[in-house]
Amino acid sequence: MTSGSGSIVLVGAGNMGGAMLSGWLDKGVSGDRITVVDPSPSDRMKAKIVEAGARHVTAVPEGFKADILFLAVKPQMMDVVLPPLRPVVGDQTVIVSVAAGKTLVYLKSHLDDAAMVRAMPNTPAMIGRGVTGAFANARVSDVQREAVDALLRVSGPVEWVATESDIDAVTAVSGSGPAYVFYLVECMAEAGRKLGLPADLAMRLARETVSGAGELLNQSPEDASQLRKNVTSPGGTTAAALSVLMADDGIQPIFDKAIAAARTRAEELGN
Repeated sequence: MTSGSGSIVLVGAGNMGGAMLSGWLDKGVSGDRITVVDPSPSDRMKAKIVEAGARHVTAVPEGFKADILFLAVKPQMMDVVLPPLRPVVGDQTVIVSVAAGKTLVYLKSHLDDAAMVRAMPNTPAMIGRGVTGAFANARVSDVQREAVDALLRVSGPVEWVATESDIDAVTAVSGSGPAYVFYLVECMAEAGRKLGLPADLAMRLARETVSGAGELLNQSPEDASQLRKNVTSPGGTTAAALSVLMADDGIQPIFDKAIAAARTRAEELGN
């Protein structure tokens, strides 16, 4: 099996599963390799599956074996979804789960011992600008890892981590991270409103500032700290704001606490 061959079974065609499927098809993965297992995909997703020549089923046909089995369902659905999939897993199958908190031990309890990858993408994957953390168990071959990496990479960069526990930290930083950024926009807009700006104007300013700064960060070879310094004139307005944000009781300890809480919750979901 290579990144360009082998059967792919995608279980779940919701937001994340649908984003991955769209990315695969847009990047030239042949639809005849793909079987989508979902009881009720959206009309738009049904049309995309048909157009691509992929197969949509509500249950995997008897006797079918997957080369790559992608699990893109919510963690709370896994107890119901996994048992019927056991016959799909063969000696050459690699299982890829994007369900937060669900450990390899948990997957093994439902699907037996197999090559497995835990992956944690984030929602910008829906526009091809995500980042994914991934961990492979010892049964994953170099060829399987290459194939999985190629499929995950259609949504953005892939970072392979050294231990499975690192995935919970990845979940806390980047998996949940877009929500932190969106909340930052809300906070900036609310602060502007309190200074007297119309609420809609404050929101437009905050939204465009954060999205523009993100794109500058994406395009610049400089790291985030240097870009921050580039904006900060000594004794100026930015320096005044940063003296609050970077104080001992500023934003860093809040982020430490928030991201630790997210990691703890990811660990709890696995138990």
